[in-house]
Amino acid sequence: MTTSLVQESNKKLWLAAIKPPMYTVAVIPIWLGTAVAWAETSTIKLGIFSTFLISAILIIAWLNLSNDVFDSDTGIDKNKAESLVNLTGNRNLIFWLSNLFLAGGILGIFAIAFWQQDWTVIQLVLLCCALGYSYQGPPFRFGYQGLGEIICFVTFGPMAVAASYYSQTQSWSLNYLATSVIVGITTSLILFCSHFHQVEDDIAAGKKSPIVRLGTKLGADVLTWVSVGIYVLIGLFVLLGIFPMGTLLTFLSLPYAIALVRYVRQYHDRPDKVRTCKFIAVKLHFLSGLLLGLGLVFGSW
Repeated sequence: MTTSLVQESNKKLWLAAIKPPMYTVAVIPIWLGTAVAWAETSTIKLGIFSTFLISAILIIAWLNLSNDVFDSDTGIDKNKAESLVNLTGNRNLIFWLSNLFLAGGILGIFAIAFWQQDWTVIQLVLLCCALGYSYQGPPFRFGYQGLGEIICFVTFGPMAVAASYYSQTQSWSLNYLATSVIVGITTSLILFCSHFHQVEDDIAAGKKSPIVRLGTKLGADVLTWVSVGIYVLIGLFVLLGIFPMGTLLTFLSLPYAIALVRYVRQYHDRPDKVRTCKFIAVKLHFLSGLLLGLGLVFGSW
């Protein structure tokens, strides 16, 4: 019985370290950029889409693993049982494994650029990777200055959606910008929520996360207004004719936004409870992005 409980506990720790739900962060921007392209051209290049999707997942794997490595270097993760470095006890293994994932992801994007004889997409993705590295990687560590959410917004919003859209159309359009703003916000919310439960560790490591700067109570208020703002923006974009009426489907994700706000407002100062709020944010990000893309596709019909 005891052995079974230990095995179950270890399994949960490994799942938490690998972070399977977080890979939706790679999927949604690619899906939305492709959905905008479909709405405008009524065509989709499935080979390009699938290659980009696999590459994006590999790059996110690099980002997750390398962040564990860089956090272990600063000691901020010393109390984090679900850190891959702590679980394996082998920093170098995780470091080189992360680089292998990065190489695989970049190779896929190079393949797209080679097929199209257009190097714009690879340039955008390399810039995304550079920004992703700057979040935790030395000597920058911009996340320690509280800039992580801004980096997250730019990388997973305008830049990732632009790269996905361009890979389908090899052209530019202002229409994807509104879409990228929505996904940029919902992605940044995931990172924002991840800070609530680790305020003490962040302070000890000198990390000035938004929650360290604001405090958990004001942070919960900011989360509320940003969550409301997502749906206000969608409604505004529909009224302005930027989004088709079909994108109002996104409002079906509103229950997750309400659940997230209520949960964080109730437990913002309870690290043992609030630590799971990021998983609600992941569900909000995935469902809102999926529905927004479906709304764009249906609207084009």
